[in-house]
Amino acid sequence: MSIEFGLDTFGDITRDAEGTLLSGAQTIRNVIAQAEMADAVGVDFFGVGEHHRKEFAVSAPEMVLSAIAARTENIRLGTAVTVLSSDDPVRVFERFSTLDAVSNGRAEVVLGRGSFIESFPLFGFDLRDYDALFEQKLELFVELLKEQPVTWSGSMRASLENADVFPKTEKGLRTWVGVGGSPESVVRVARHGLGLMLAIIGGPAARFRPFVDLYHRSVDSFGTTKHPIAVHSPGHIADTDAEAWDAAYSGFEAMNNTIGKERGWPAYSRARFQNDIGPEGAIYAGSPDRVAAKIADTITTLGLGRFDLKYATGTLSHEAMMRSIELYGSEVIPRVRALLDKRA
Repeated sequence: MSIEFGLDTFGDITRDAEGTLLSGAQTIRNVIAQAEMADAVGVDFFGVGEHHRKEFAVSAPEMVLSAIAARTENIRLGTAVTVLSSDDPVRVFERFSTLDAVSNGRAEVVLGRGSFIESFPLFGFDLRDYDALFEQKLELFVELLKEQPVTWSGSMRASLENADVFPKTEKGLRTWVGVGGSPESVVRVARHGLGLMLAIIGGPAARFRPFVDLYHRSVDSFGTTKHPIAVHSPGHIADTDAEAWDAAYSGFEAMNNTIGKERGWPAYSRARFQNDIGPEGAIYAGSPDRVAAKIADTITTLGLGRFDLKYATGTLSHEAMMRSIELYGSEVIPRVRALLDKRA
């Protein structure tokens, strides 16, 4: 089976060996080193998220990805995600077509509405326009992907009349849309003929099977291009289960409690973490054997073409993440492929 395996990070601000928070600048340099490791161990894709708050260092992922492109050879480079609603589709396309040139055709983009909303007031957008902004800007971006002069009008940005955008790519720009679990969003992705990236951050993967089926039915109905389906889920790998769980828990606790205070979530607990790393949870944490088995189950259940592990969560150290990346490429991915071949 031809399956791709990726890694995603939001550039979470981490701690050093003494427990001191690193600077944003050092965190970004660490992300570049992590991408180099991913390339060295044969990972297919490296995604960098966009955020505009103190817990995350990366607000301009294309800049970080360009630096990574100069220091890697094979790994594909993209976002996780680009918040299209608070950006301009023309500028997004120009940045990624430039990244595609810098990386010798390795760029791709994952577009999203944004589960974090800081970018909207920061760039002068009204949250009441949340849905309309994304719908119209995605519509324009799809036109730009044709790489021909565009005539377009809408209420969320200035109209275009026979406008051409540069630079052109050499082989097109692979484009996905990140979806959290809304049927309407799945249908929108299918209607535009783009790739579906399911963000599964809670609950069993099996509950997303109806969205996979809906995507396939919708593509058939619209007559658009059918792409492989991808999943993005969090996790951490270490040499043993106990080591992985002990290292990962504090990071998950810190991030869940920080975001939870804003969104009214209950305090995170070790009991919840143990449930999340089990068969009914969305965290892929443990030894290479455990994580490989769970990833293989998810790929089989959903019929995936790609699985992206969000390897950075909260204050997990750079050293622990480097080891996790190394194990993901050298041990987990080969074991998943072997399991899938055996089942096939």
